[in-house]
Amino acid sequence: MTAFVRDADNIRLGVIGMTEGNGHPYSWSAILNGYDRTRMTAECPFPGIPGYLNLQPPEAFGIAGARVTHVFCDARSDAEHVAALSQIPHVAETPEALIGAVDAVLIATDIGGEHVRRARPFVEAGVPLFIDKPLCDNAADLAQFQRWVADGAAILSSSSTRYAAEYAPYQAPNAPLGAWRFIAMPMAKKWETYGIHALEAVYSITGPGYVSVRNTGSPERNVVHLKHNSGADAVIACGTGIVYGGAMTLCGASGNATVVTKDTFASFKAQLAAFIGYLRSGVRPYPFSHTEELMRLVIAGIESRARGGSEVMV
Repeated sequence: MTAFVRDADNIRLGVIGMTEGNGHPYSWSAILNGYDRTRMTAECPFPGIPGYLNLQPPEAFGIAGARVTHVFCDARSDAEHVAALSQIPHVAETPEALIGAVDAVLIATDIGGEHVRRARPFVEAGVPLFIDKPLCDNAADLAQFQRWVADGAAILSSSSTRYAAEYAPYQAPNAPLGAWRFIAMPMAKKWETYGIHALEAVYSITGPGYVSVRNTGSPERNVVHLKHNSGADAVIACGTGIVYGGAMTLCGASGNATVVTKDTFASFKAQLAAFIGYLRSGVRPYPFSHTEELMRLVIAGIESRARGGSEVMV
């Protein structure tokens, strides 16, 4: 494979954000650039972000040879604030202004139904993209992303839970608990935006091969049962009032475990490092087919809920 950047030692990144309840433009940029600790602590509208940034030593920040140089937000005031707190030198007037000014773009918005629109000018200009989770939330948009990737577009998308170090001991081929029987995980907020955090965490354990989804909950309280072709079942409870966290219950043929993720910073940094590695090597850190299957699960959860909890085959 061939790198997607001309100068692997000087990768200029643009960040696009933000949406309600999602502070990734602040956090991703700070992880890469460093940040103004005093202002981030006092002014960031997402207090959890300085909460985990401030735990890190100065040497934890940055990925060698990569830096966020430009930011665009739908509201210029948001972009200016992100730039000030996360040490980004340039605020762009339009998304298209990033084309030619950066080597790749991070679309740091988590509303899947917006991502085709936000991605299109960059795909058409050949700019590599990392797109925040979920990549999309409907079949038509998934088909568009499939066409773009089939045509050679450099598009990567994931939840940071894929990179949670606490899950690694339970992932194949080293899973110590035997064949999976049952996995359960709670998740905060909306299925459409945060369900993918739980889905991708569980998927990192089981691998591909899901056959059906049944969502017997409501938009505020999703209860989603997923069947895997191995015979394993997974249940994700995702809704308003559930505190965000990575607690997962694992039940295998030879043992059980409860796993809790605690290091948000490390997961985000590993996620960003994987994208930068992809830019340098041209080699995907995981197949796009995994992202396709995960999006089918997101979409099936929405469809099943709309059908009153009927089982949707995927």
